[in-house]
Amino acid sequence: MNSKILNVSLWAGVAYFCCMAVAHFFGLKYPLVFVYYDVPFHAYQDKIISFAVVAYICLFYTAATIRAAVPAALVALAVTVLGLSAVNQSDALQLVLAGRPTTMYWAQTGLIAGYFAWLVVFHLRAKADL
Repeated sequence: MNSKILNVSLWAGVAYFCCMAVAHFFGLKYPLVFVYYDVPFHAYQDKIISFAVVAYICLFYTAATIRAAVPAALVALAVTVLGLSAVNQSDALQLVLAGRPTTMYWAQTGLIAGYFAWLVVFHLRAKADL
């Protein structure tokens, strides 16, 4: 059962990152698929992000189909959480926010961290079941 939950969770990541890539490509600035949805941006930057997100799609697809790739997906997600946390605390973000709170960015970072923790738990449980 743990392996099945892990597998479904990894496929959910594939779907999530597909949505994120589409949102960035078309400039659809909605929370959850566009973390910094309400800050100034240049369309070309979001197109670049959409292409970069394809790497996450491929990584999570591979992890869902080849269990040995799960640790790589976990490392990528952990670095993402650390990176988003650093951005959330950065002076550069504060400059463009002009005093507005970062609460929504932290909430989204927390959700991604929660997804990471979920994957870690079920990866470890699935390994223990073998």
